[in-house]
Amino acid sequence: MDLLKSALAKISPLSPETETAFMDAWKTWELPKDHPVVRESTISDYIYFIHKGAARTYYIKNGKDITEWLALDQQFFLSITSFFQRSPSRLGVHTLEPSVISGIHYNDLMSMADKHHEVERLLRKMVTGSLILSQVRMDSIQFETAQQRYDRLLAYSPEIIRRVSLTYIASFLGITLETLSRIRSGK
Repeated sequence: MDLLKSALAKISPLSPETETAFMDAWKTWELPKDHPVVRESTISDYIYFIHKGAARTYYIKNGKDITEWLALDQQFFLSITSFFQRSPSRLGVHTLEPSVISGIHYNDLMSMADKHHEVERLLRKMVTGSLILSQVRMDSIQFETAQQRYDRLLAYSPEIIRRVSLTYIASFLGITLETLSRIRSGK
């Protein structure tokens, strides 16, 4: 849980009393590779933190599997619309390798935010960070070349190439597998 505490403190520090109560609300699971974390058409009840491992958020559009997000060690992830609107998720999430994941349930998080201003601030900063990441990703797809998107991904998460299949990486970047292969070969 030290990795989670450290990640939360980077977003917004909590007082010792609040931190103790907040950390008690988190659950931890050890999950095998290819384990569903969130199933499509179910309500996503948790904000997740991946201590060790990798997970992929995806959706199916016109029969095609599209990677929405890739989370590796020490990153948060969730189906944000489902979590906050309490509606069935269009997204699915599954592990890409054996993973240790913690999560805080929606009800616990909202209760903590009602009781502790520090948790409310933390939640606001987490949501703001998620919105910024979404905008950066959308801007990247709209305004950058495939090469620029690949270079950005490598700068942000260089280990992704050895841990995530190229099919998922190409999908995440919004390019074909063939284009990704050309970029990687330098052609």
